[in-house]
Amino acid sequence: MLSTKKAARFINTMRKFVALTLVLLIGLASSCVQQGGGGDKVRIGVFMSLTGSTANFGISSVNGIKMATDEANAAGGILGKQIELVVQDDRSDAQEAATIVTRFVTQDKVHAILGEVASSRSIAAAPIAQNAKIPMLSPSSTNPEVTRKGDYIFRSCFTDPIQGAAIGEFAGKNLNAKRAGLLIDRKNDYSVGLGQFIREAFQKSGGQIVAEQSYQEGDTDFNGQLTSIKSQNPDVIFVPGYYGEVGLVAQQAKKLGINAPLLGGDGWDSQQLWQIGGQALVGSYFSNHYSVDDPDPAVSKFVNDYKTRYGSVPDALAATAYDAARIMFDAIKRANSTDGPAIRDALAKTANFPGVTGIVTINSERNAVKPIVMIQIGDGGKYNVAARVTPEGATATGAPGASPSPGASASPGASASPATGASPAAGASPAAGASPAASASPARGASPTAPAASPRSANSTP
Repeated sequence: MLSTKKAARFINTMRKFVALTLVLLIGLASSCVQQGGGGDKVRIGVFMSLTGSTANFGISSVNGIKMATDEANAAGGILGKQIELVVQDDRSDAQEAATIVTRFVTQDKVHAILGEVASSRSIAAAPIAQNAKIPMLSPSSTNPEVTRKGDYIFRSCFTDPIQGAAIGEFAGKNLNAKRAGLLIDRKNDYSVGLGQFIREAFQKSGGQIVAEQSYQEGDTDFNGQLTSIKSQNPDVIFVPGYYGEVGLVAQQAKKLGINAPLLGGDGWDSQQLWQIGGQALVGSYFSNHYSVDDPDPAVSKFVNDYKTRYGSVPDALAATAYDAARIMFDAIKRANSTDGPAIRDALAKTANFPGVTGIVTINSERNAVKPIVMIQIGDGGKYNVAARVTPEGATATGAPGASPSPGASASPGASASPATGASPAAGASPAAGASPAASASPARGASPTAPAASPRSANSTP
């Protein structure tokens, strides 16, 4: 038996021990929360439009990210930890995107962020990630303003100035176009910005914008704008918009007797484009991140794996998102840390990363240096690579230890070279079923072409 005094001392000692143990446990729990809900996971926040105007893009992007994540986890994860995705639907709304990213950094305690498809939503969310020092990588937001929001904001796709230069110069040099119409979505950052860069490049190549019209997301009647454009007899019509409106534009242009080819950007790349526009799109062109028909073994494997898993052909945004996830995982591995600043520094040093969409190097402005392909829409909706373009300004300047990606050139003019096996003037002979105006040298004064559609809809900028 213990004496009364010894018993009292024993009880006090035990109380102190229990109290100290509780303090240590609380501290450990707090530390786990700060590490992102537990130190056994690498937590990646993903915000995408799973519903709303650009749902097709958001869904395919999340599919690509999940595929890359499952592959990485099956190979052992990163730093000995499994990757956990925190996926949220921003409903194609910029304010909701900002709200979600706020939750990522204040509640979910993610280590890094992937998103968004649309530039408007990336721009809204970027300052929040920047202030929290959590690196954010957009797979497909092409507006230059995205990465200007701070040094924690990156993109793994080309930018609109590069894409616009490729489209404008392709029209002038490869299609020999001299007169062009321009139809933009006036409320869409992507459409307005890309339209401006196309205009500048086309004019530099000796072309002239002879008619400019606008519409707004959700519009379904484009006859007035197309009639006005047709009256100016353009050789081509630039439509830097999203697939929903573009498909309708193509249909209505064809009914008005407009035969000039439509040209647009990566906003066109959706299966819904063909479902809406059908054969009216044949002979049109758009710029893109990659082609599913690329014979590269890495591309073939990605396409086959995606089709097996999801039952559909991966669009370009599935591919850009797959690459973005892998680039982020690689940066975390090289950082050997889940600390935000360390991941940021590793992302900035990304050089010659072998992506499905091409060799990717991140330059000093945190933008990707990579090639662009020009796609011609053929009969039945088949996509043919008309040219591979080395864009103006595509240099690896500022990427520590990086050398220019294959095909990148510092020369001032974008050079569009025909795809292997293509005739010197891409599209010199119209695709099967295309009207003669889709040829490489449209007759000057030929009736205007149906406006091309560009995928990334509404108020979002790719």
